Amino acid sequence: MDENSFLGNTDIETIERMYRQYMENPDLLERSWKDFFKGFEFARTIYPESDTTENENLDKEFRVINLINAYRKRGHLFTKTNPVRTRRKYTPTLNLKNYGLSADDMSTEFRAGKEIGMGPSTLKDIVAFLEKTYCSSIGSEYMFIRKPERISWLQERIEGSQNETSFNKKEKRKIFNLLNQAVGFEHFIHKKFAGQKRFSLEGTETLIPALHYIIEYGSEKGISEFTVGMAHRGRLNVLGNIMRKPYENIFQEFIAEEYDESVDLGDVKYHLGYGNRYKLENGETIDLNLAPNPSHLEAVSPVIQGIARARIEHVHKRDFTKLSPILIHGDAAIAGQGVVYEVIQMMELNGYITGGTIHIVINNQVGFTTNYLDARSSTYSTDVAKVTKCPIFHVNGDDVEALIHTIKLAMDYRQNFYTDVFIDILSYRKYGHNEGDEPRYTQPTLYKAIAKHPNPLEIYTRQLISEGVYNQDETDKIKTDFDVFLEEKFEISKTLGKVNIQQFLHGDWKDFKYTERSDFDKHFPNEVTVDLLKYIGDKICQLKKDEKFIKKTEKLVADRRKMIADNNLDWAMAELLAYGTLVYEGYPVRISGQDSVRGTFAHRHAAHIIESTDKTFTPLKYISEKQASFNIYNSPLNEYGVLGFEYGYALATPKGLTVWEAQFGDFHNVAQVIIDQYIASAEEKWGLMNGLVLYLPHGFEGQGPEHSSARIERFLSLAARNNMQIVIPTTPANFYHLLRQQMLRNFRVPLIVFTPKSLLRHPECTSTLEELANGRFYPVIDDEDVDIEAVNRIVFCSGKVYYDLLARKKEYNAKDIAIIRLEQLHPFPESNVHAVLRKYKNSLLNLWIQEEPINMGAWRHVSDEFGNYKIYPIARQASGSPATGLNKIHNLQQEELITKVFRECICEKKQKYCTLNCTDGSTRQEILKQYKYFMEKENKQHQK
Repeated sequence: MDENSFLGNTDIETIERMYRQYMENPDLLERSWKDFFKGFEFARTIYPESDTTENENLDKEFRVINLINAYRKRGHLFTKTNPVRTRRKYTPTLNLKNYGLSADDMSTEFRAGKEIGMGPSTLKDIVAFLEKTYCSSIGSEYMFIRKPERISWLQERIEGSQNETSFNKKEKRKIFNLLNQAVGFEHFIHKKFAGQKRFSLEGTETLIPALHYIIEYGSEKGISEFTVGMAHRGRLNVLGNIMRKPYENIFQEFIAEEYDESVDLGDVKYHLGYGNRYKLENGETIDLNLAPNPSHLEAVSPVIQGIARARIEHVHKRDFTKLSPILIHGDAAIAGQGVVYEVIQMMELNGYITGGTIHIVINNQVGFTTNYLDARSSTYSTDVAKVTKCPIFHVNGDDVEALIHTIKLAMDYRQNFYTDVFIDILSYRKYGHNEGDEPRYTQPTLYKAIAKHPNPLEIYTRQLISEGVYNQDETDKIKTDFDVFLEEKFEISKTLGKVNIQQFLHGDWKDFKYTERSDFDKHFPNEVTVDLLKYIGDKICQLKKDEKFIKKTEKLVADRRKMIADNNLDWAMAELLAYGTLVYEGYPVRISGQDSVRGTFAHRHAAHIIESTDKTFTPLKYISEKQASFNIYNSPLNEYGVLGFEYGYALATPKGLTVWEAQFGDFHNVAQVIIDQYIASAEEKWGLMNGLVLYLPHGFEGQGPEHSSARIERFLSLAARNNMQIVIPTTPANFYHLLRQQMLRNFRVPLIVFTPKSLLRHPECTSTLEELANGRFYPVIDDEDVDIEAVNRIVFCSGKVYYDLLARKKEYNAKDIAIIRLEQLHPFPESNVHAVLRKYKNSLLNLWIQEEPINMGAWRHVSDEFGNYKIYPIARQASGSPATGLNKIHNLQQEELITKVFRECICEKKQKYCTLNCTDGSTRQEILKQYKYFMEKENKQHQK
């Protein structure tokens, strides 16, 4: 449809130009414009006037059109949507004089009324129509949308109904009961648990009828599942009245003293999630899930999107009309939290689209104690929606029928256009931030108005009595009966004992167990043969026939084919074989991150660009006809939103491998909230299991402070109770087995992999097909190139520094030094480490070497794990910054680290390095004592 078909989008000058064109050649105009101008010509023929009068009337017609356009564009600024404040003043207003009209024109009939579906109408009737449609309890923002068909659809729905729904008596009674449950629930808790935090919904109780209608009406439109995310405001009310969590269980959480075995530490009641098979009014059932959320208000937003995408793909076969995410925001959070912008920017991206989210804002007009004027620069808290051109509706929170009307409109739009819709409920917060807070310290004027303001149930009760839907006795009885019902549930709650926290998506996780320490030591059989690896390798090393690729791509694939033939696999080849075997066996694989398709370091090349096109060929999608899906996406340039999304995706895909990759390892700190609140602690708080894998490139190679360390120490500080597996593999085979093991075992924990950079192409860092087919993941790798009896020094390390040590060891042919790789840092492989220590019974000195400063890296973690075995660290000096920015300084530091392991001989032998085997002039113990003295002295210097 041509944009010119929208009268309200066009200014007067353009209309005049088009009219002149109509007079010259009407066939050049779009049909609706031809019909419009034909009407004017017909009127002029029937009612001939002087030229002056005709021009004046035509001019006024256009002015009325401009007025209509102004209401569509700016009517939301002049609505009656704020229940407790006087709205701010905006100019220009919608006063007639601002559009070249006056009170004298009110009785004049204008054909412009046809534009809003009225036909020829007086200006008085046109203005009344526009006031009711655009300036009553609903403010509509949609004229900024750039797709004409969407504007047309919204105009027809908004203006065709005058932005209201006429509810019959039965429907009004249902709305009343829903509102009564919302208000009654809050009053009951306030009475029974006075002073306890509950983050009341009071002031926005109309949210409960709104959510009910989203579910009921949405199901009529084909939706069979809703995933819901929200912060703590009103959460208990939603749990009880929407999620249908038993009231007695909610009351129990106010009075109970301990949890059952479902969780370790638990969480406050207004953070908990819940899932249910929700029975609709028509008797059918749908899935309804509310995800747990921490106090970080918007942290759940990307998680919900990831859950939704996973279930759309794996449960609903990519039918985006079957599941709708719902996100409930606070006004201060949606305006202030950057992750909101990140999530909204992901809305239409191929790897993250969910078919549109219904956003509802509980707009209390205050954030904790901060006035809304201090909380944002934008006019509305929802202005972020304009980034992706999503419609926004501002609704008076006291007008429950207007809100339900908007809900239906929003759901229809979502199902038609698969985009987000924002509903801003202008309301208030009856108490302070929590029930123990005194809001009048900071908002005395506002709270004076709130104290006098009737709640939404009182307002609706008066309305229904005046309409004859109920009488006073009937409404009083309904309220009393619900209070009695809650009292009965409260008595039951006293008998329930320990609190049980329902596991989120528990049906999907029934085949998995919570971990014990011994689970990490079990070997999960690898049924992949060398022949199968060769078959999958051949599939990976194919390019699409009859398509042209650049020469470098052809060489890359040829080199990979040669790796298989030569039985010498690099890191990328082993990684791709891991994915290939998993999808072959039926485990879906999803990877996303910045530049993940190629890989930050150009090693992965999971997809190949067809030359002279934007199309890609992904060999892992073509392993076999019955394979599981393989998807890899280059993410937008954000970490918080994408990591949260992938956590949610993994949460809803326990039988699939989900990977998030950081461009450089330390970039994960932008997503620290997800790591702290979900990855590290969600199992202890909420009983969540999750198998998300993080790839964090790590290694000191002279690239500066931000491209060296993935901050191993931060993850280790969060590691406890087997809550995650933290590894730093040094061989392609060990990495291959890690990925397969993540799917083969019967439990799931987040897997944190510190991946290499220079090792991706290191000639020593290779593995064979037999090591992939017959091996397993080794948490500790012993040194095979030693004389066991002669070993007098054991050097423990992790990661890339092993290869630096190995090169020096080969140079010196040092058979008396055992270099032991600690591939798993948590859970600490104590039995494996102690076995190594016992094996080298003649060792005199145990060292730990790391590239990181001594206050970073793994040292402080591993030093506590060696028990009675004394171990000395070798590391860079303590620092607030991980690494130097100058490559020369880096090389000097790196050489110093290696030299401290292979220390120069200090006795008369003057060997290349001290063997601790002196016989001339000094005893062995004296030399060892000097060696340890130097180590301790250096470590004290580190501490300074």
